[in-house]
Amino acid sequence: MLLFTIILEFLLLSIILITLYLVFGSILFRGEIQSALERDPAARSAIEVLLTYSGFHAIVIYRIANFFRKHGFKLVARIISQFGRFVTGIEIHPGATIGKGLFIDHGMGVVIGETTVIGENVTLFQGVTLGGTGKEKGKRHPTIGNNVVIGTGAKVLGNITVGDNVNVGANAVVIRDVQANSTVVGVPGRVARKEGKKIPGINLDHTSLPDPLANALEKLQHEIDKIETDIKQWHEDK
Repeated sequence: MLLFTIILEFLLLSIILITLYLVFGSILFRGEIQSALERDPAARSAIEVLLTYSGFHAIVIYRIANFFRKHGFKLVARIISQFGRFVTGIEIHPGATIGKGLFIDHGMGVVIGETTVIGENVTLFQGVTLGGTGKEKGKRHPTIGNNVVIGTGAKVLGNITVGDNVNVGANAVVIRDVQANSTVVGVPGRVARKEGKKIPGINLDHTSLPDPLANALEKLQHEIDKIETDIKQWHEDK
């Protein structure tokens, strides 16, 4: 009888906590929920995002840790953030500054450093690192603008600024400032404007980005092939 009572009380407490989480989560994190619904075609409802999205859970835990850090409880904040890392596979330092509407898609392996600043409506895919480049003090992590998409496995390192409406290609390594309304691809990251025009909305196609170096090499290879063909033809005519 006692065991049955304990189990019943545990179930009731769990239901109450989940209900409170759903109610307050849908109110306090409305922007993040909407971001997930807009940018992930697999997201079917707000409840699904609240209960099953590890990227969303990481943001919720970060907000709690950040609250404690701002009020001087730095150790508590770090413990909470490490708990979030263990649960979600996403490491967000409680000292980071993150704007509204961040969407972390899947998110396993994402790392966001202490002095990172992230603007609004930013999208990060799995394996992204917003990190430092050494043991320097002060601001040592990147500043990310609004409406930025950073592709799978990309690394943005050091105290650099990535402007608004930038797309960073998958596995790119960005170590220099990036101007707004541009794309970055390659290792190290190289900037390529999209025909000099701003792309409306948020473009999530982070794998089909232009590579100016690859394009130049391809053009050079075509020229070499043409020259070799001309030389061969000249020998045959001779």
